[in-house]
Amino acid sequence: MTIEVKVPMLPESIADATISTWHKKAGDRVTRDENLMDLETDKVMLEVPAPADGILKEILKPAGSVVQANQVVAVVEAGAVAKAESATVAKETTKSTTTQATSATSPSVRRVAAEHDVDLSQVKGTGKGGRVTKENVMTAVEPTSTATAGRMDKRVPMTRIRARIAERLLEVRQNTAMLTTFNEINLQQVMDLRSRYKDKFEKMYNSRLGFMSFFVKASIEALKRFPIVNASIDGNDIVYHGYFDIGVAVSTERGLVVPVLRDADQMSMAEIEAKIAEYAGKARAGKLTMEEMQGGTFTITNGGVFGSLLSTPILNSPQSAILGMHKIDQRPVVENGQVVVRPMMYVAMSYDHRIIDGKDSVTFLVAIKELLEDPARLLLEV
Repeated sequence: MTIEVKVPMLPESIADATISTWHKKAGDRVTRDENLMDLETDKVMLEVPAPADGILKEILKPAGSVVQANQVVAVVEAGAVAKAESATVAKETTKSTTTQATSATSPSVRRVAAEHDVDLSQVKGTGKGGRVTKENVMTAVEPTSTATAGRMDKRVPMTRIRARIAERLLEVRQNTAMLTTFNEINLQQVMDLRSRYKDKFEKMYNSRLGFMSFFVKASIEALKRFPIVNASIDGNDIVYHGYFDIGVAVSTERGLVVPVLRDADQMSMAEIEAKIAEYAGKARAGKLTMEEMQGGTFTITNGGVFGSLLSTPILNSPQSAILGMHKIDQRPVVENGQVVVRPMMYVAMSYDHRIIDGKDSVTFLVAIKELLEDPARLLLEV
């Protein structure tokens, strides 16, 4: 019996998807719910499983094809395993290790392979358990050669997510009146708290106590004081959001993604840290869902993890503001007439000047500064 393999229903607002990688070839044995191929959308990677045990009889849409929901992309011959095994037992024996390693590769490796038209089943993996790494793929693309010389250009198409990021960034520049205000924060008291309680915190909550939870909490308190920063523009209206959904930017090999902490004002610091760690893992594995990235009323991005000292973050439209964290540096500051060395961080807040006035943006950032320089105020909400 033949069964059609169809594109699943796509997330709302996504019209089509691109087949990134086929993990099986026509004639290969497949197992029910085994991942047959990866679909790349503007925001997420989706997996398409085998509908039944059998043989992948025919691939109708090769890698690189643009497909729509419910479109037939392949055909599986259900119950044909025994017949196929008798004809291909020797072949399967020699390639079983390679197949297992190929199916265990990460979405980022499969994407690179698809971009360069590399058959992962023909690539010898040197990673853990024989897994294929990006270096293995690039070696297959560009084998070592002493004969090649001179200057070369290589043109590759943008991934869908990279193209969408480029489009959105350009839209923000063209459609908002974006400005940025700066300040610096003395993080000595925050660092003292982390040093004093980080081991106990991790033991109790099984989650690392980082800086992000402090910044999320401080941002929420500041947003409560300045509701215009938590608002957005819709046509000629200003929409004031009565909730605090905080986006946290996460860098991945496919580009920057912004999963959202829903109702972050109701979350404890441990819950915030655990959720951010969960999102980071899912983002790097390409497992974030559309629901986890939609919405958001305010975003925090941390360029400091890459060593950035200062930057001007770009708005995450339709939000009206974004907070940029940066590298912590030991710098001399004056306290009570004395020069002392303190852990200092420059912070930047980009905002849409159509809705947020300069006074509100500056005092909002000062509020975050004051809360973090005296973190007891976060508990007392003063």
